Amino acid sequence: MCGRTCLTLDPDQVICACKYPKKSTRKEPDFKEKDDMKDGEGSEMETPEWRAEYNLGRRYQASYNIAPTDITPVIVSAAHFSDAEDQECARVVTPMMWGMIPFWHKGDYRRHGLTTNNCRLEHLMDSKLYRGPFKRGQRCVVICEGFYEWQTAGPAKKPSEREAYLVFVPQAADVKIYDKNTWSPQDVKLLRMAGLFDVWEDESGDKMYSYSIITFQSSKIMSWMHYRMPAILETEQQMNDWLDFKRVSDKEALATLRPATELQWHRVTKLVNNSRNKSEECNKPIELAAKPAKPPMNKTMMSWLNARKKREDQIKAKQSDDEDQEKEATTMGGTSADGSPVERPAKRPRFRDFKRNRTAAPPQSSGS
Repeated sequence: MCGRTCLTLDPDQVICACKYPKKSTRKEPDFKEKDDMKDGEGSEMETPEWRAEYNLGRRYQASYNIAPTDITPVIVSAAHFSDAEDQECARVVTPMMWGMIPFWHKGDYRRHGLTTNNCRLEHLMDSKLYRGPFKRGQRCVVICEGFYEWQTAGPAKKPSEREAYLVFVPQAADVKIYDKNTWSPQDVKLLRMAGLFDVWEDESGDKMYSYSIITFQSSKIMSWMHYRMPAILETEQQMNDWLDFKRVSDKEALATLRPATELQWHRVTKLVNNSRNKSEECNKPIELAAKPAKPPMNKTMMSWLNARKKREDQIKAKQSDDEDQEKEATTMGGTSADGSPVERPAKRPRFRDFKRNRTAAPPQSSGS
């Protein structure tokens, strides 16, 4: 399963991090060539084009906490936009919405009622939603610095109590994926996940590009954390075979999807539980993350509370003064407004005084 990702690069940095070997071929390389294609070394590198579609006016925004329905960069074959022969092996980066919109949906694209951020590989060919895009070759690669996963394997816990982790691909020794001061777009290794995309049109003919991430049962590397994992593309050959829909058949493309063999992770704070939290503390190891500060109070609310407290203090002070004056007049006497003396009010007779007076009175004789 994949329900949250992290990508903090702007568009220029994204295409820089997505450079690929020029003139990539479908030919299966030998072991040495595979290593070169995996590391991106020994070949002239090509920079993909950034192609920003309208997407109903929505734009990609870099974030430490990306959630479904957000717009994120996705790699596709340039052949989807051009029939030129030299574009068959070229790549294009296009922002799309996470969560495929069903082609049959009418009305507000956000209200189709389905959860489409992930596509199960086992049911791909039986799905009314995903079968069409796959058959049309609408294969894509979703990129990120890492994805967040919550540990669901093991003893059952409430969702709010589950530990969260950032999962990413191994980096160079001096690169810390959570600290951008230790790397640049040229040397960071992005995590690449296989996906499918589609193009939805509203009543006005405006288009929205959207995608789903393909998942399958977790292998040993992640089964301790979660029973599902995304289809991660580790090598350039996998990237080529998945994206090249004109040369690579559906069956061959599916064969490229296999569990990742090398992944790393660290535990993060529960800030990521709320998709509105976009702090840079989200992707840091839990032992390095700062404790979340209380959000600043709205200025209008603060001034209203201060004015209310001032009025309450004034009322309390007035009540206290009135009580003191009344007490003083009751216990010590005083003068009225015209200067005449004010008598102290008589004490209420007590029962013991009444009893004493009755006992002391002499008995009266009865008349003869």
